[in-house]
Amino acid sequence: MKRGRQETLVKLIQSKEMSTQDELIEELRLCGYNVTQATISRDIKELKLVKVMSRDGKYCYALSGTKENDASKRLRSLMTSAVTDIDIAGNLVIIKTEAGMAQALCAAIDSADFSEIVGSIAGDDTIFLAAKTPESAAAAASNFRKMTII
Repeated sequence: MKRGRQETLVKLIQSKEMSTQDELIEELRLCGYNVTQATISRDIKELKLVKVMSRDGKYCYALSGTKENDASKRLRSLMTSAVTDIDIAGNLVIIKTEAGMAQALCAAIDSADFSEIVGSIAGDDTIFLAAKTPESAAAAASNFRKMTII
C-alpha cells in the first residue's frame, strides 16, 4: 500500500505542478488513496521531496536531485554485494548472504516495504521472507534476483 501510494505520488508530482500538501492529498484521493496530512508529510520526508520554482514563479513539489531514495540505494547495494543465493519454499523466500550481512539486508528489505512480503526473520547469513502466497513469493524472488549479480 505504502509503496504503491508513494509511486503514485512521484508520478503525480512529475506530471502536475502541485504546491501544497492539500493538493497532494486531493490528487491521491482521486487515485484511490485515502490519506491524511500526516501521511503526506511522512511521504514527503521519505521520498525527499523538495519545493522548486516552476517556470511561472510558483513553488511546486519535485524530487530532490537524486533519482533513487537512500533506502532504495542501500537495498540495491546490499543485494549486489551480500547475496549469495535466493530460493523459494512455498510462500517463503529464502535469501542466503555473506556471513554477518543478513540482518542489514533484511532491514533494508523491510524499509523498502514490498507489498507481497508480510514478514521477515534474519539470522547471521539467512533471511526468511514470508509472502502472502506462493505466487507472490515467486514474484518477490524474481524481483530480488534482478537486483543481484548471482
